[in-house]
Amino acid sequence: MADKLEKTAITPSTHTAPPAKFSHGVRKGNLLQVAGQVGFLPAVEGQAPTPAGPSLREQTLQTFANVKAILEEGGASWEDVMMMRVYLTDVDHFAEMNAIYNEYFADLKEAPSARTTVYVGLPAGLLIEIDALAVLG
Repeated sequence: MADKLEKTAITPSTHTAPPAKFSHGVRKGNLLQVAGQVGFLPAVEGQAPTPAGPSLREQTLQTFANVKAILEEGGASWEDVMMMRVYLTDVDHFAEMNAIYNEYFADLKEAPSARTTVYVGLPAGLLIEIDALAVLG
């Protein structure tokens, strides 16, 4: 029987512990799955998580920063991302989110990742959530 690959939880110092029994990211072999991230500002010990701001732009850019922190902690970059899933709370935000997304990834050197966008309910004040799957190596 082949050795089982180790599964490692990823939690950057910018993130608080998850509110339930899950990891912000998990790496196993050359796969890194980033759990759904929202636009919370970096963690401050003793304070509740705070959204980056009320606007979709502020929250989207912070969400990208939160996903990127987990990718980097797990040894990956945006170039390694194969799939992203975007969860929006309002269908009317789709065009604005696409514009922010295109601007953010304008300098990506390799082919962009695949992406799915769906509409969901999130806790009050949160407008967007993003998860990602990266393949390293």
